[in-house]
Amino acid sequence: MAEPEATAEDLGALIDDLDYLPGHFHLEMQLNFEPRSPASLRARDLKLQRDGLNQELGLAAAPQRPAVRHLLGAFAFYLDQLDEARERFLEVAREDPGNLNAWANLAHVYGRLGQEEEEEACAGRLAGLMGLAAEGEAPGDPQLRAARCLAEQGYAHGFDVGCASPEERAQVLAAGIALYDKALGYGQQIPVEEKRGWYFTMATLFIRLDGIFLELGSEEQKRLPAFNRTLALLRQVLKSSDPHHQALAWCYLGMLLERKDTFSTTPMGVHDCGYSGTDPLDCFGKAIEIAKDQPPILNRLAKIFHFLGKQDMAIGTCNMALDILRDPELNWQAYCTRAKIHLRAYLHDLERAKMGLGGMPDRSHLSCAKADLEEVVKVCPSLETYLDIGQVYYYMGVDAVQELLAVDEAALNQALVFLAKAGESELGATLPELQLLRGKCLRIKGEEANAAACFKRGGGGRAGGAPSHTDGFGCLLEVLLAQWSQAQLSDTELGREVELRHAQGKYPAARLRQELQRVWR
Repeated sequence: MAEPEATAEDLGALIDDLDYLPGHFHLEMQLNFEPRSPASLRARDLKLQRDGLNQELGLAAAPQRPAVRHLLGAFAFYLDQLDEARERFLEVAREDPGNLNAWANLAHVYGRLGQEEEEEACAGRLAGLMGLAAEGEAPGDPQLRAARCLAEQGYAHGFDVGCASPEERAQVLAAGIALYDKALGYGQQIPVEEKRGWYFTMATLFIRLDGIFLELGSEEQKRLPAFNRTLALLRQVLKSSDPHHQALAWCYLGMLLERKDTFSTTPMGVHDCGYSGTDPLDCFGKAIEIAKDQPPILNRLAKIFHFLGKQDMAIGTCNMALDILRDPELNWQAYCTRAKIHLRAYLHDLERAKMGLGGMPDRSHLSCAKADLEEVVKVCPSLETYLDIGQVYYYMGVDAVQELLAVDEAALNQALVFLAKAGESELGATLPELQLLRGKCLRIKGEEANAAACFKRGGGGRAGGAPSHTDGFGCLLEVLLAQWSQAQLSDTELGREVELRHAQGKYPAARLRQELQRVWR
C-alpha cells in the first residue's frame, strides 16, 4: 500500500498538471477569501446577491441554469446553509450526471459535513468523468464537459461578493472573461445557441469592465481592445433565437454606441461590425420591439433604461409591460421600477431646488410612486418595497426645499410604519439606507436622540464610507449639533462623538472636514 505522503504528493502533482480544476470553492474570487467585513454585513451582501440570482434563474435559458444553481449553492454554503447547498448541487447532478462542477462542489460540501464516504464517492465520480480513474474515462465528450465546467466558473465571477475597490472588481471580471475564453477553446463542439449564451455573458462582463475603466479614467488604449471585442460578441448574440438575449444585446449595443463618443476617434470595431451609421436610439427601439409581448424582458429593459438615465423610455417600457399584464402580484417589477423612476425624478428636481437651480419639485411624482407601490405592497410586500414606499412617504411628509420642516405629520408616521416593517425582515436591520431614512424621519419629528441612534446604527454603512451612504455622517453631525445647541450634549461629548467616527475609519479625514464645513455653514 502506498505511503500517505507519497499519495498526497502524487495527487498534488496530478492537480498541478491539470489545465483546469472543477468546482467553485477554489476560484480566486473574494467570495472564497477570508471576509474583510463583519459577519453580519457579509451575510447581508450574500443574501442580497442570492435574491438577485433567484430572479436571474427565472429568466435564464436552460443551458445557463446550472451556472446559476452552482452559484446559489456556493452562497448557501457560505451562509452555513449546508443542506440547501447540497440540494442545489445535487439538482445539477441529477439533471446532468456529467457536470464536473456539481461533483466537485458536492465533494466540498460533504467534506464540510464530515460525510467522508459521500465525499470520496463524489471525488471518485469526478475522477472518472475527467479520465483520471483507473477504470478509464466515462462515456461522453470530455472536451464538452471541460468547456461547460469553465463557462460555469466564468459566469460566477459576475456575481462576486466582497470586492473593496473598483480595481478588485475589474480583476475579478477579467478573470471571468479569461475562463470563458478557455471554455471556448475546449468547446468547439458546443451547440451554437449555447455558445451565443456564453457570448452574451462575456459581453455583459466586458461592459461592466469598461464601466470600471471609465470610472477610473483609464487610458483609451487600455479600453479599446475589450470595447471592440464586445461589439463583435454582441453581433453574434443578435443572431440568437432567445428573445431575452436578442433584446438585451440590442440594448447593450445601443449603450456601446453611445460610449463610442468617450474615445477620441471612433473605435475600429464599430466599422468592422457594420455599425458605422447605426443610431443608438434605433438599437433601443429594436430591443423594445423584440420584447413587446414579453413583460419579463420589458421589465429588464426598463431597469437598464432607468440606470442609463433614459427615464421617458423606461416609463414607456414599464407601461408596455403593464398593458400586457396589470396584475401586481404577477408583474410587480413593472410597478416597482415605474415607482423608482418617479421617485428619482422628484429627487433630481429637489436637489436642483436646494442648489437654487430650479423651482419647486413636482410632487405629483410622489403621488404616482405611492400609487404604484401601494398596489404591490398589498399583494407581495418585500424589504425593497417597504423601503421604497417608506422613502416616498418621507418626502411627502417634509418640505420640498431643505427637508427641514414637517408638512404632513401623518405621512411621516406612515413612513416610520413601513420602515419598521422593513426592519422586521431578515436583512432589514443591516441596511444602512433603512437606518438613515428612519433617522431622517425622527429628526424632522424633533426626536434628535432617537435620530442620532439610527444614524449611528447606519454608521455610514461600509468601510471607506460608500458614496451612497456618506450623507449619514452629515445627518448625524446635524443632529449632534442640534442636541449641543439645546444643551443636551456638552462640548466634550460632541467632540468625542466626532473623534469616534474618525477613529472607526468609516470616513477619510477629507470627508470629515467636508461634512463639518457643510454642517457649520
